Amino acid sequence: MRLTRLAPSPTGALHLGNARTFLINYILAKQNNWDILLRIDDLDGPRIKRGADQNAIADLTWLGLQWTAGPIYQAARREIYNLYLRKLIEAGRVYPCICSRREVELAASAPHAEDGATVYPGTCRGRFSSIDQAQTLSGKPPALRFQVTGDPIEFDDKFAGKCRFDPVKTLGDFVIAKADGTPAYHLATVVDDALAGVTDVVRGDDLIDSTPRQMMIYRALGWEDKIPNYTHLPLVVGEEGRRLAKRHGDTRLEHYRSLGVTSERVLQLLMKWCGVHPQYESGDAMKHLLHHFRLSNLPRGQVVYTESDHAFLKGQ
Repeated sequence: MRLTRLAPSPTGALHLGNARTFLINYILAKQNNWDILLRIDDLDGPRIKRGADQNAIADLTWLGLQWTAGPIYQAARREIYNLYLRKLIEAGRVYPCICSRREVELAASAPHAEDGATVYPGTCRGRFSSIDQAQTLSGKPPALRFQVTGDPIEFDDKFAGKCRFDPVKTLGDFVIAKADGTPAYHLATVVDDALAGVTDVVRGDDLIDSTPRQMMIYRALGWEDKIPNYTHLPLVVGEEGRRLAKRHGDTRLEHYRSLGVTSERVLQLLMKWCGVHPQYESGDAMKHLLHHFRLSNLPRGQVVYTESDHAFLKGQ
């Protein structure tokens, strides 16, 4: 049996771009008879919004999405992640790092992402003989980084096609556990997906460079046979080309629900964004999407959210 997961993060409300990605994931699951796990990715403590998990569940349910298992919460699984973190430490794939974000930015020469992240230059690799020594000499608990080695990584993305990354040059050693002991996203998602038996991951293409990092963790844990199929989807952006955010007005599903907009209306807009002809007779947008959606017909570029889209939802 194949399995996918819907994995909202309760750091804020779901917006129309999130809805499109989750909807496509759901449709692919229904079309291909995959089971669906709902997982709440709530490890990013300081950014978690109270009640955002229940709001996300309510939004997904209102939109018509269903799942066969869950929800499970990552915050309740820290001991499981720590077990596999210890395996990586024992295998020599992890080392302590006491660099501040500012120090990394000053030392690195290769800007990496829109949020200002950089390729770590390996300052602390080989610097300490143990995690305890790093803490003793620095006077503070270190973060833990995964040591990136090896040849370029290739994978065949089900939408983006053949992808190739040179992890040493373009990704660098990455944090796998924060200084406060919180397991980082890459470790937690690999452990969860592997233990649950997830076979198909569908997500936005802003996470496409997470894939080689996660594949390296799978291999380091002896789970190469558990690496899932990946499908990375273009994002929904504003008219200036940046991903949906507060600067584009209120695009939250919760906001449209409060205005009395029906889920049918939202699905009609998402239908257009999914490359499905919006005309249908049944009045059941979800049924129409399940029948007519084809990944091959999905627009190859980013979807642009416009004022006319907002007006459509409001019935103007």
